[in-house]
Amino acid sequence: MDTDRFLEDLRQVYQANNHIDLSSYEEWQVKRGLRNADGTGVVAGVTEIANVRGYYIQDGERVPMPGQLTYRGIDLEELVDGFLSEDRFGYPETAFLLLFGALPTAEQLKGFEDFLAQNHALPPMFTEDMILKAPSADVMNKISRAVLTLYSYDDNPEDMALSSELRRAMILIARLPQIIAHGYAAKRHYFDGESLYLHSPQPDLSPAENFLWAVRHDNHYTTQEAKLLDLCMVLHAEHGGGNNSAFACRVLTSTGTDLYSAIGAAVGSLKGPKHGGANKKVVEMFRAIEDDVRDWTDDDAVSAAIEKVLDKKLGDGSGLVYGIGHAIYTLSDPRAVILKRLAGDLARTKGMADEFALYEAVERLTPQVMARRGQRKVVCANVDFFSGFVYQMLGIPQELFTPLFAMARVTGWCAHRMEELYTPGARIIRPAYKVVSPPRPFVPLSQR
Repeated sequence: MDTDRFLEDLRQVYQANNHIDLSSYEEWQVKRGLRNADGTGVVAGVTEIANVRGYYIQDGERVPMPGQLTYRGIDLEELVDGFLSEDRFGYPETAFLLLFGALPTAEQLKGFEDFLAQNHALPPMFTEDMILKAPSADVMNKISRAVLTLYSYDDNPEDMALSSELRRAMILIARLPQIIAHGYAAKRHYFDGESLYLHSPQPDLSPAENFLWAVRHDNHYTTQEAKLLDLCMVLHAEHGGGNNSAFACRVLTSTGTDLYSAIGAAVGSLKGPKHGGANKKVVEMFRAIEDDVRDWTDDDAVSAAIEKVLDKKLGDGSGLVYGIGHAIYTLSDPRAVILKRLAGDLARTKGMADEFALYEAVERLTPQVMARRGQRKVVCANVDFFSGFVYQMLGIPQELFTPLFAMARVTGWCAHRMEELYTPGARIIRPAYKVVSPPRPFVPLSQR
């Protein structure tokens, strides 16, 4: 059997029999991507966890506004300023807020941090049996598999009592940094031919510190690096129920399935380049722009490079300027605003001010280029635009950009799961699809 020819024949059969005319979506008023005609999202649920605002409605029209993000009603910038002004790590406090709905008292925060510290370590032989024996070239796939496998290490994984779910969620939040660090170590060893370094977590370190401790060969990191990574985790911890991975988690949860299955699906969703994988795409795009533009301070040259990206002549050929634009934010993404400020400070200390200036130029010029090409939508830099650059300056390898997103967002996923699970009268999420295939008779095999 000629397998290649057989598969080519099957490809042709598929193409000949599978085609949906895009006009069908308009004809049947299908809200593709669960988006309304004006780009707003279809309201599919009610939540108390987070709110994302990027515009307001006036006289039936969307009016752009500076972006706002609130966690449990608290403005993100206030939350960040709160823990930064006290010079402490903010992710544990943010995780508590998202999970339980209120800021913790000092005693509650201490207890929460102690619980995370006690559960950083993976189950005995988990790394050997579940990570090293089946390494993955992509760490995101390893995270998904590891999360699903934790079901087998849970004494009662189907117990969905609130106390059990909360305990399970906190343990998963605590363990994810170690899963990622060991998954990356296995990837480097088995796929890149590097030495294998496995470090055990330290009980007195925060999640951000433990990640840096575990992923670096010499365990060395600075307080500035750890606090910046902690801040990135806070900014990525949650973004409302409408984002793809949170919605995926809620869709699976609505069936009554277990936490590990729901979170595993969310990880798979986040991997996609249109979602969490975008920060990696931003860095790849900038490498192409840097090679194409001789003088990074020349706005005309930078604009010409952006034109090439949009024309699919530069970058990955997608025609997308990664990191620019968002489904909700218009004038600004508050997460990007915070990251940009800190990225600029770090760039100057790392001797990367020229690269940062190029990022600023692309951020400033891309909306102008798009407007000249007839785009009316107001766009801004989103969090992915600067996060990859920050990770670069922290010396974090590109393969870990999206896994770091998952390490932070697991808190939001768990919060959405519990809200979906324990809201009275919840129903399985099951949207409808319009069938456009015509009826046809069955043809006997001998007549085909």
